[in-house]
Amino acid sequence: MGKYQALAADIVAAVGGPENISGLTHCITRLRFKLRDESKADDDAIRAMDGVVTLMKSGGQYQVVIGNHVADVFADVMPLTGLAEGGAAEGAADDEPSVPAKPLDRFIDVISGIFQPILGIMAACGMIKGFNTLFFTLGLYPETAGVYIMLNAIGDGLFNFLPMFLGYTAAKKFGMKPMVGLVIGAIMCYPGIQKSTLSAAAEPLYTLFAGTMFESPVYVDVLGIPFVAMDYTATVIPVIIVTWFASKCERLFTRIVPDLVKFFFVPCLTLLVCIPVGLLLIGPIATFASLLISETVIAIRNVSPLIAGGIVGLTWQILVIFGLHWGFIPVYINNIVTYGYDNVMMPFFACTFATSGVVLAIFLRTKDKKLKEMCLPNFISGIFGVTEPAIYGILLPLKKPMVISCIAGGIGGAFLGALNFRKFSMGGMGIFEFPAMVAPDGTLDNLFVAFAGVLIAMTIAFVATFVLYRDKDVAPEGAGEKDARVPAISPAPAGELVIGSPVEGEVMELSELADAAFASGALGRGVAVRPTSGTVVSPVDGTLTTLFPTLHAMGITSDDGVELLIHVGLDTVNLEGKGFTAFARQGERVRRGQKLLEIDLDAVTAAGYSADTPLIVTNSDDFAEVATVGKGHVRGLDAVLRVSR
Repeated sequence: MGKYQALAADIVAAVGGPENISGLTHCITRLRFKLRDESKADDDAIRAMDGVVTLMKSGGQYQVVIGNHVADVFADVMPLTGLAEGGAAEGAADDEPSVPAKPLDRFIDVISGIFQPILGIMAACGMIKGFNTLFFTLGLYPETAGVYIMLNAIGDGLFNFLPMFLGYTAAKKFGMKPMVGLVIGAIMCYPGIQKSTLSAAAEPLYTLFAGTMFESPVYVDVLGIPFVAMDYTATVIPVIIVTWFASKCERLFTRIVPDLVKFFFVPCLTLLVCIPVGLLLIGPIATFASLLISETVIAIRNVSPLIAGGIVGLTWQILVIFGLHWGFIPVYINNIVTYGYDNVMMPFFACTFATSGVVLAIFLRTKDKKLKEMCLPNFISGIFGVTEPAIYGILLPLKKPMVISCIAGGIGGAFLGALNFRKFSMGGMGIFEFPAMVAPDGTLDNLFVAFAGVLIAMTIAFVATFVLYRDKDVAPEGAGEKDARVPAISPAPAGELVIGSPVEGEVMELSELADAAFASGALGRGVAVRPTSGTVVSPVDGTLTTLFPTLHAMGITSDDGVELLIHVGLDTVNLEGKGFTAFARQGERVRRGQKLLEIDLDAVTAAGYSADTPLIVTNSDDFAEVATVGKGHVRGLDAVLRVSR
């Protein structure tokens, strides 16, 4: 039994149930749903879940950001979805309604779906290969040593037969039988059709496109059609396009072949059509296209490596936020398999450590206990290459640190670009990427550039944040005097906390509310107020941990550890923020009596909604007693709850 079963059940229910899910995968921090109808999903409910960092919608995917334990949550979600192994609905095809219509969204959705399943093992193999090169360079063993040969086999195995893995994942993405995709990849890796094999056998019959970058010797033909010699091992684009074409063929033959012989005739006909077309036409054209893309990107980058690196470093974290970085993964992989290295996208490497530098500075500067507790694990996670928890949980809510992180990443990226920083194999994340930066000939100059770039980005990020960051509640001199506008609460006995009302109005018991979830106390014990004024103030000193986009509800964690939910009105989420004006931001430190919201009560009631405002202690079980103390009419901050430890 998984430890996240309750969270998994809540997520599946909130996205509209199993029947609304057509696909599910996960990456390092996110569950990536494909929903048949996104309007059926309850965005607010998902964002409010304990265990969910945030929610993003991008690339045609409904992305629930979990954090580092996403794989465990995924394992508990999958059995509830009714999906086939691999996260796709049985028979799901690329033309299902859930696939995004916009070309960019469609492209990102396809690329992420194909590459996500193998990124982890790709990183592992690349990291092993990098360490093997490093150990050989340091003289720990020679190239002829058994340990070198074995580790090299582990490192190269996936990359030499990459078309087989991509054929399998592409087939699943395009809605065809995965094993057919695997066979297509195996055929493209078959030694007998590789250029290295054909060229060793004879002189070319003739050469196509002589004198151009596409110059191709032809050693054999197929029924008079030139068989352009290519090496498809370790390539990316050809097998994906051939598999896409095969998926169309399979779909056609499935419709026309009689059921009695479909089992073997459909794959037979699919291979007999797609492989000749793939090897004689699609493969060469896709290889030429790969070369053209690489040459074009390199040419643009070479206009100003410094500016190109700066742009990559400056924008990478923004692309990650929206999931758009997937659109650049093929460029990175294509460069490595074409040239043996990538120096175009790699300046993003500085961003990981810029984020970690910002988080470390906040950890040292903040006096907010909850924020400090978040910083240390997110710093460690960032050093290991996973920055999304820090971005969503710390940088974005605080805003200024996010800007500092992007600028520091841009400066580090510009440095790496200017010094032609390269990565020679696909593998590792964060500090585990360093071995992949050792040149194949064993020289360490590129590795030293990597260390320097990391040091520059991290130092700038740390120093700028340390100097500029301030907790939102840093009080000016003389702030020890009472603000006459904030009524004082009489001291409570030791072990008791008294909480004031966030609004002026008439006190109600929760049981009087028309909403069963609040009335039953299922969300926690508390009190409700029927407001007569539209001003909502913070009832405690603490942190505004949650502010819903529709502004109808907020969560505040007091400095005493009381977690409060202020829900302004019932079903007011449907107003989508109309009539609500916020005066504070999520993640901000707030003081007792600080104005948080202004509500147009007339607009709320005119729309047919109740303005009754529950004040809930959501962690009620952490306290011995949560009791109502206010009655009748109360002003803002008049005592309404007593919390006893």
